[in-house]
Amino acid sequence: MSTAPSRDGMVVRARGVVVVRDGRRVLDGVDIDVLPGRILAVTGPSGSGKSTLLAVLAGLVLPDGGTVEPADRAEQAGIVFQGYGLLPVLTAAENVELPLQLCGVEREAVRHRAEAALARAGLADIPDRLAEELSGGQRQRVAVARALVVEAGLLVADEPTAELDADNAAVVIAALRAEAAAGAAVVIATHDPDVAALCDDTLHLVDGRPT
Repeated sequence: MSTAPSRDGMVVRARGVVVVRDGRRVLDGVDIDVLPGRILAVTGPSGSGKSTLLAVLAGLVLPDGGTVEPADRAEQAGIVFQGYGLLPVLTAAENVELPLQLCGVEREAVRHRAEAALARAGLADIPDRLAEELSGGQRQRVAVARALVVEAGLLVADEPTAELDADNAAVVIAALRAEAAAGAAVVIATHDPDVAALCDDTLHLVDGRPT
């Protein structure tokens, strides 16, 4: 008997999504449902629109055509940016704490949740190290921990394993799988076929169009 998800996941429905940049359709008629409890891999060559689609699904970019529902998803999403988006003068824990502080989480809970998220990303030993002192792979996992700490209904991750060796990539995928098991809808953009194979569903883009 399966256990009911403990988190309210978010169903994101995109229909006919079009995004135009410099006269080119970066996304061209994308239809997709992102479902709670499942991990969706978005694959395709460089320039195919993967990162743009994740930004649209997370509510960070408004489409030029089509619809995406619900409209308020940006405030309910955990996001792993491809460039990490860390503040170099803050420690690993302080970077992870930021979204909790912005959400008004009680101060005594913030540090505990941040350290727990870092541990889930395999970084229990570096909470007080400055982000600028970390390796690329460590920064990537701090960015993953910052998305995990929100405990959101929707989590989007842009190439979350690109800088990681196989062991650390497995740690990150296990953490994302745990998010889905808790009821979140998870979307990963990846070039890695091994990562895509571990996901529940796959959307392949070429020139902004599903294939």
